[in-house]
Amino acid sequence: MSASYETQLNDWVNKEKLGVNLLNSVGTLMYDKGIELILFRNQLLEIGVSELMHSISYANNVVDRKVDIETAAALAKEMLNLDLAPSKLDIGLLSAEYFEQGATDVNTFLTTKLANFIGSDKDKVKPKDVILYGFGRIGRLAARELIKQAGKGQQLRLRAIVVRRLTDAQIIKRADLLRNDSVHGAFKGVVNVDLANQAIVVNGQVIKFIDGGNPEDIDYTKHDIENALLIDNTGAFTDKEALSRHLQSKGVNKVLLTAPGKGIPNIVYGINNKEINVDTTDIFSAASCTTNCIAPILHVIENKYGVNKGHLETVHSYTNDQNLLDNMHNKPRRGRSAAINMVITSTGAGNAVTKVIPSLAGKLSANAVRVPTPNVSLAILKLNLNKSTSLEDINETMRMAALNGNLVNQINYQIDPELVSTDIIGNNCCSVYDSKATIVTEDGEDIVLYIWYDNEFGYTKQVIRLAKQIAKVRRLTYY
Repeated sequence: MSASYETQLNDWVNKEKLGVNLLNSVGTLMYDKGIELILFRNQLLEIGVSELMHSISYANNVVDRKVDIETAAALAKEMLNLDLAPSKLDIGLLSAEYFEQGATDVNTFLTTKLANFIGSDKDKVKPKDVILYGFGRIGRLAARELIKQAGKGQQLRLRAIVVRRLTDAQIIKRADLLRNDSVHGAFKGVVNVDLANQAIVVNGQVIKFIDGGNPEDIDYTKHDIENALLIDNTGAFTDKEALSRHLQSKGVNKVLLTAPGKGIPNIVYGINNKEINVDTTDIFSAASCTTNCIAPILHVIENKYGVNKGHLETVHSYTNDQNLLDNMHNKPRRGRSAAINMVITSTGAGNAVTKVIPSLAGKLSANAVRVPTPNVSLAILKLNLNKSTSLEDINETMRMAALNGNLVNQINYQIDPELVSTDIIGNNCCSVYDSKATIVTEDGEDIVLYIWYDNEFGYTKQVIRLAKQIAKVRRLTYY
């Protein structure tokens, strides 16, 4: 018994050492070469060894493809010696293919697999300045992601944050809120305040604070900001006319709204983002968090089975739109205390999803229940299908959609029978499919699907993906 214990422990420690080597390569590739490594969609930058081992376990148990730490570490190390263009590469997929092809030499394997990536001069991406207009829940998470992904500043560069009634005290308070978050934890970076220049310096990146009384009056070029993408997350401007005010300011040439928009393209990245022309369109909407959750799942279901009719019920965490204690509100029930009540309210996601998937027009009813949790929501889809299915078939369909095709960054497939809402906090995907909760009627014509979503972070990741497309800074990818 003792020998077995020691053997297994030593084996694990050796794997952890290899994990340290792999994570060192991940950091070097990102900051020296602009190469981002992921492992079957899971981020590897700034994570610990235990989290890395968990991702490898997910690959072996859910993705069902053989991945081991030794091969992944060897491949990442060899990448340091190759003249690769800045790109996003799935080290998990490469490791699985290494095994499946019976490869024996990492250099030969990589130079063959990544032949189109060799040559750093293939990087044609020009960095894009980004302005965050508003600095609330989504704004601060977007700032964290932009700062984390900046590397050497080759893609999106956060240059300014616009708030109303700017004061020194507000800059200090905003910096404090960036450092600390009750839901997502402390920011793993260094935030310094530079009041003399009305700026904060985060991980060496200088970010100006600008007063935003009237959008059209701001001159961003005074701060050396040119042709910027402005991300409006205030919720104050939601139609084309109002959002066009940003384009009247100096230094802005594209606008992205982090809410459903009127008179502008509503985009769920992974579904209808290829339909937009970023050269001829200047204002975009990233739709809502709920629309981003249900659209990927409905897209898969509609394409394979066809939806006759259905109902969406979203069990949504409370938001700042509600009251902490009972008070006046212009919408029914939302004035009641969010912290102690379940509140029935409306949602526009049922109609909004038809802007993304037109074939669903008139087929979905929708409602919402706000519940006393600060983050993570649950979409429940009850659908009547045109083509019958089974529990095994529907789950396998969603598993394959999560692993292959255009929605691998949007759908996360879960098999944990103990899954609860806090487990979803920080999930990179906007749709977390709970396979253990799926219900299919005996005739196979009616199904009930449960899809979790981090309505803050998962949505923010979608916003950043769309921002990269609008800014034309998306890189070569292998995943």
